[in-house]
Amino acid sequence: MPPGEESEESQRPLLNRVQDSEEDLAEETAYDSSEKVVIVGIDDAGCGDWSTTPPFSWKKLWLFTGPGFLMSIAFLDPGNLEGDLQAGAIAGYSLLWLLMWATAMGLLVQLLSARLGVATGKHLAELCRDEYPKWARMVLWVMAELALIGADIQEVIGSAIALKILSNGVLPLWSGVIITAFDCFIFLFLENYGVRKLEAVFAVLIATMAISFAWMFGETKPSGTELLLGILIPKLSSKTVQQAVGVVGCIIMPHNVFLHSALVQSREVDHKKKGRVQEALNYYSIESTVALIVSFGINLFVTTVFAKGFYGTEKANNIGLVNAGQYLQEKYGGGFFPILYIWGIGLLAAGQSSTITGTYAGQFIMGGFLNLRLKKWIRALITRSCAIVPTMIVALVFDTSEDTLDVMNEWLNVLQSIQIPFALIPLLCLVSKEQIMGAFKIGPVLKVVAWLVAVLVIVINGYLLVDFFSSEVNVNFSPWLPFLPSKRLSNTGN
Repeated sequence: MPPGEESEESQRPLLNRVQDSEEDLAEETAYDSSEKVVIVGIDDAGCGDWSTTPPFSWKKLWLFTGPGFLMSIAFLDPGNLEGDLQAGAIAGYSLLWLLMWATAMGLLVQLLSARLGVATGKHLAELCRDEYPKWARMVLWVMAELALIGADIQEVIGSAIALKILSNGVLPLWSGVIITAFDCFIFLFLENYGVRKLEAVFAVLIATMAISFAWMFGETKPSGTELLLGILIPKLSSKTVQQAVGVVGCIIMPHNVFLHSALVQSREVDHKKKGRVQEALNYYSIESTVALIVSFGINLFVTTVFAKGFYGTEKANNIGLVNAGQYLQEKYGGGFFPILYIWGIGLLAAGQSSTITGTYAGQFIMGGFLNLRLKKWIRALITRSCAIVPTMIVALVFDTSEDTLDVMNEWLNVLQSIQIPFALIPLLCLVSKEQIMGAFKIGPVLKVVAWLVAVLVIVINGYLLVDFFSSEVNVNFSPWLPFLPSKRLSNTGN
């Protein structure tokens, strides 16, 4: 064997050097070979040396585009939208700079997740199963499932609220929950026609959100000067600390860390060739960055619309996902197309897309940790059942008033805040190990930056936990009672 080939082989991740064994072939995988998008042969003329990265190709970038946009939907779910509107109503334009940098931190974590999946050929749940003892991986699995259930409840409730708005109140919350729970299977059915078809559906849903909230932006006409100043000039006051903490605290969604490392498996990458792996990493980095720029723009629209309409008003402290559409309607009236329904359409697109990606994440988490070789629709059914039962209970119990839904949201945020270290810490540990990542392990500078971001996010979510329990449990004793006042957290993302 030539020396160059031997050196390249030694740089390959350890897991990929043995992935062709019979034991590995029997394991559950994110995608079967027949389901993957084939990239080999596209613009490869003259590329004989695969120890180096081939030149950039727009055609290849297009073929790699998709997983990053599915990942970005977690930044646009109903919980994040509620965080956006509350931050705008209470803090005005002053936290836009923080929204931008929080999105950048979220991008860093998601790029590390993609890096882990591409370099090893396995996603985070599978690697946790391989690398940790049984008790540890069971703890990680339970925590991941709890985080997913909490996120799913918020997403399904968000879709149900949108359906209630669009039906003019005809559909109660519980019926919207049922519709949302089962229409996920319609979209997942599209996967039978190929990954690219399903990705196209998500692209339409993201475009629907962008058009809806951009329309609202045009209707309300927020100040362009204040918008730019809010992005460029950091500003924080004691009155907006809680909103600021919420903006940063909701950037990391535990289930999304697992999801992205699995989504990148949908492209066929030859792990025996270092250049192929690096090429995939480059294209995924580009498309993930573009996807989160789009998501930042959508979040920006929502924040500025509510900053323009409600900052400094008496309604600012009372606005939430349930009453936001009605407040917009009262403020801006009907027009050619009532802003209430524009909001409802955007919220529905956010809820539908996030519930489907949540179902996806549930399949990968369950299959990866437990190595269950089940048909996808069975795994989807199990995943949906885990979330739909508590969601239905929530819809029936909390459909009585806005305050009770707010209390429920706070408890779900607490649940997800607890889970964040159980996704972040394994990710950073695994992506730093040479025996797993080979030549693609992260360097010392990136490692320090990643751990600083992780510690910041964990500390901020810890602050949210302390603040919640000190204000709700110690003061109110029983925050579940509907007649007690509720103190919202801006961290309504998942």
